Amino acid sequence: MTNLSQLSQAIQNAPQWHFSEQFQNDNEIKIVPLKDQALGAEVYGLDARKAQSGATIFKLKQALAEHLILIFKQQSLDDLQFLAFSSYFGAIFRPSADNPVLGSALDTGTPPDVVPVSNAVGQGDYTGNGELSPHADHQWTPTPSFGSLLYAVELPKLGGKTSWYNTIKAYDALDEQTKQHIEHLQLITYNPFVRAQSNNGQQNYAINTPYYRYKDQPILGHAYPHPLVRTHPESGRKALWLNTRSEVELVNYDDQKGSDLVAQLREHILKPEFKYEHHWQVGDIVFWDNQATLHSREPFPADQRRLLKRVSLAGGRPF
Repeated sequence: MTNLSQLSQAIQNAPQWHFSEQFQNDNEIKIVPLKDQALGAEVYGLDARKAQSGATIFKLKQALAEHLILIFKQQSLDDLQFLAFSSYFGAIFRPSADNPVLGSALDTGTPPDVVPVSNAVGQGDYTGNGELSPHADHQWTPTPSFGSLLYAVELPKLGGKTSWYNTIKAYDALDEQTKQHIEHLQLITYNPFVRAQSNNGQQNYAINTPYYRYKDQPILGHAYPHPLVRTHPESGRKALWLNTRSEVELVNYDDQKGSDLVAQLREHILKPEFKYEHHWQVGDIVFWDNQATLHSREPFPADQRRLLKRVSLAGGRPF
């Protein structure tokens, strides 16, 4: 389990830019947008084990804000190297103990810095092998993560592909009347892990989870209103801040009309023109902007191993 002292160790052990033999030349790095895709770009020439210059990190941050996902191929990292590379882009996401997320420890309530997204490692297998519906990470917390990096270590022979959805394009494609109607609406996303704890110990938080909370239903966990239409803090573009499956509620809105509106927007987000499907290869790192995308996973056979490592980065309050 990676903890704060290991993050300090990761930074201490990381190559320093003033050692020229370990320094990445930013002129070697090329960013190529994915052709005919709703989002995404591939990054060529970068070795995530090396020290990165300010110019490189600035270039990558600009590219992430524009393309929403960045794909780094053929990387070979241990956990500390992965953590050190991720920390160039922001502080590590650490939720409060009363807001459980993927990987939260039973004793402390907080997750490891490097979370195994896996069915393969025994203790710490958090996601199994089933389908994961399109969602934004940590949407039920007061300050959701701004982004995550996911690193492929072991892959199944069949299935397990991850898809990302561009919720900026989804918002832009709405008609003007709908845009005006939803502009100032506030949405509460209820914590699916609290819901799972109430499902008689079921680990699959999709079991018995309503898609909309009516006002006569009990509230499970904390409720943090966030804008339904979120503004990207760097680009200023607007995005739909809505996942496709977990329990939500529009603030000060009629129950049935709210449920119908959310269902219509969810159906809209899932249109194929907003989607990119990633076919994983060992050594891939995918870095995505959690503020303007959803991501999902297709199922894979239970007898096949899949191990990816995830680092999530701290964000601010949505606006």
